[in-house]
Amino acid sequence: MSAPIRVLVCDDQMLVRTGLVTIIGAQPDMEVAGECGDGRTGVDLAGKVRPDVVVMDIRMPVLDGLEATRLLAGAGVPHPVKVLVVTTFNLDEYVYEALRVGASGFLLKDAPPDRLLHGIRTVATGAALLDPDVTRRLVGRYAARIRPAEKTHRDTPLTPRELEVLRLIADGLSNSEIAATLVISPETVKTFVSRILTKLQLRDRVQAVVYAYRHGLVT
Repeated sequence: MSAPIRVLVCDDQMLVRTGLVTIIGAQPDMEVAGECGDGRTGVDLAGKVRPDVVVMDIRMPVLDGLEATRLLAGAGVPHPVKVLVVTTFNLDEYVYEALRVGASGFLLKDAPPDRLLHGIRTVATGAALLDPDVTRRLVGRYAARIRPAEKTHRDTPLTPRELEVLRLIADGLSNSEIAATLVISPETVKTFVSRILTKLQLRDRVQAVVYAYRHGLVT
């Protein structure tokens, strides 16, 4: 049997945190490595217990989830930790920034437990998780604020087909949905995604979405 996924839960609302810990702890393939109510403790605790995934709230005291995510998974971090942001979309205007500074994905707090567990498992494998229900609205809402005006698709090294795939990724489509849209096989989509990430020197699909919006490839 493979080792269980070790999860650190960071949320300042005790009832929410207790619920997350209970759900995660009940899974045979997961274990709760720790829990805390602020970002500073989360960063310190992550260094001690070395979790596979950190489930991170954004609005927390002492150090918010955005800065905590940067310290755990941002550029230059020698041993980055996978961070799954769990947030309230209507209140949290920092989710886009969390993705930009290194989070591997996000979910809404009203997502059902099975989606949370799927998200943890997905992020643990090294893949990225974007909630398809809000990806376009979320990233589109905040990308205009940081998109360099001079950046265009002419600055990218991608082929027209790769650009097409990238735009669909930015729309929140899964590999199977992209395959159906372009009438190609899921394996071909995986190849395109791999090429896109390699050419653009990106870590995962989350960074691909950020890239697409920052370079004006989607609106």
